Parts: sequence; C-alpha cells; structure tokens
Amino acid sequence: MTIVFYISGHGFGHASRSIEVLNALATRRRDARLIVRTSVPAWLFRASAPPHIELMPLETDVGVAQIDSLNVDEDETVRRAAAFYDSFDRRVEAEAAFLAGTRATTVVGDIPPLAFAAAARARVPSVAVANFTWDWIYSGYDGFGREAAGVIDTMRAAYSTATRALRLPLHGGFDSMTAVTIDIPFIARRSRREPAETRERLGIAGDRPFVLASFSAADLDLPYGHIAEAEQLTILAPEREAPAALTYPDLVAAADVVISKPGYGIVSECVANGTALLYTSRGRFIEYDVFVAEMPRVLRCRYLAQEDLLAGRWRGAVEAILAQTPPPERRAVNGAEVAADAILEVVNE
Repeated sequence: MTIVFYISGHGFGHASRSIEVLNALATRRRDARLIVRTSVPAWLFRASAPPHIELMPLETDVGVAQIDSLNVDEDETVRRAAAFYDSFDRRVEAEAAFLAGTRATTVVGDIPPLAFAAAARARVPSVAVANFTWDWIYSGYDGFGREAAGVIDTMRAAYSTATRALRLPLHGGFDSMTAVTIDIPFIARRSRREPAETRERLGIAGDRPFVLASFSAADLDLPYGHIAEAEQLTILAPEREAPAALTYPDLVAAADVVISKPGYGIVSECVANGTALLYTSRGRFIEYDVFVAEMPRVLRCRYLAQEDLLAGRWRGAVEAILAQTPPPERRAVNGAEVAADAILEVVNE
C-alpha cells in the first residue's frame, strides 16, 4: 500500500493537520508506504510526522502571496497563479507518471488541485482533506477575471475528479465536490502536557496573564518585552523563542490567550486545548469572514484592531476575553482518526 500526500505550501496549517492524518494512518497500517509531496520545510515533518515517511519536495500550488504576516499581496497572488497554471498540464503529466512509478494506491490532497488532476490521469483514487478549496479563495480577488482568466475553472475541473472530499469545520468552497463531500470533526494538535508543567518549564509565574503571540514570520517586528511590561502581561513569541522539548500545542494549552490572525491551524488548536483567541484582521482573505462568523460558537474569541495590536494596546482586550463565558458548543477534535479511516476505506474499495 502506497499513499501519496500532496500538501499546500501556503503557511504551516495544511502541513500540520496532514501530519496528524499521517500519524493516524501509520498507527493503523504500519505496512503503508507514506510519501509526501510539498514545499513545506522538512523540519516541520521531522519534528512530529512518522519517521518513515518519504518527503519529496515539490511546488504543489502557489497559495496566497503575503506582503507580511498580516497583509495579502493580491497582485502577486494572481501573477504566481497565472504562471503556475499556465504549465498545469505538464505538471499533471509529470505527477501522473510519478504516481504510476511509485504504484500509488491512493492520493490525499490538502488541497492542491494538482493532486486530484494527477490522480485522475493516473487512474488512482483521491481524497481531499481541507476546510477550503483554492478556487473559493481566489474567487475573492478581481484580478483572476482579468489577468488569470481560466485559472479558477482549471482548479474546479481538477477538484471535480476527487473520489471523496473530507470537509473540516469552518469551511468554504467544495462546490465542485458536493457529490462526494463528507463532513468530519476538527483535525487538531493537542498538548500531552499539563499547562502547569509547561509554565514551570518556561519559568512563567501565575501573577500575570500569559499571552502567546503567534505570527508566522518575524516580519511583524513588535517590541514584545516593552509591551509585556507596559501592559502587565507575560508574552511569549515562539518564532523568536523556541523552548526546547516543548511543542507548539504545549504552548497553546499553557497560554491564557493566543494573539494571532485567524486561520484553521491556530483556531483548531485553540479549540482542542481550550485556549482563548484574540484575533486581528489579515487582509482580504475570504476565509476570514467565515471564521469571524463561526468562531464564537466553538471558542472564546475577540477582535483586536491592527492599530491596537501594533501599538501594544493589549491589556483591555486580554481582560475582556478572559471574562467571557465558555463557547456554546464543544466540538470533537478527532478528525485525524476519522480521516485516516475514511482514506483506508477508499484504499480498500
């Protein structure tokens, strides 16, 4: 049995949840050969994926270009997508040959259209696992109608060939896969440590709220030390301070509040670990509107304007979110196990 994963290189959220599915598959079928095709850095997989996976670098899609951690570059996104899909058929042919050469049993995609188009050409079943599709994201940018005509249609045609789609909560898109779509619980990383143990390892006392400032890159150059003293907070920025022997979910679980832009990865981990999320805006990204509408049902959350974030005016919002009552819904977070079982069903069909 050979299962080939194609994972979007946009951020780490796609890879993080795919790693959870890989781990669930490795537990269920120790004999399975697991191959990963992605441009995500290898260290993320080496840290938490099954040790025997075969990591093979590949640009699977172009995602959305970022000016910085909080702002989207729409023009550059359109330009990159137009260039990528201009050579899409060649890429599909190359990947179909790869799948044939590895005798792939099933393809799993999160969620590059390339995965499904290549699987269809190689006559291999495919499974989509995601909370959105890229055609839906791109539909929010007017430039695709002007400079990248045909890209969205190409993506939808590729998605329509999926054998099955496993749709995560807080979702959008999937119109081209409606007939094969199944809703599954959150896929989320959970801490295996007690929050008190993590705080002790970090040397964090309990006299101030502990805030985890979680942004994807160091280009958000905030004076965290100054903000911590001025606002009477304990602040940890893991991209600058990477504590040894602690995982990112350990930090989320130990924090009183996470400050970040809302994306599937951080939201699902706050849900899984019971942590409040103070979120800021992230530019024009259609997924953002879905999250803002649906997050209050599943976790304590509150908006923090970018001007307040950047000015270090955090304390009032932190106090307000910590005073919130628990969310009305408690969602299951065993989506990785559910997804692994669904993938194996496709393998065995």
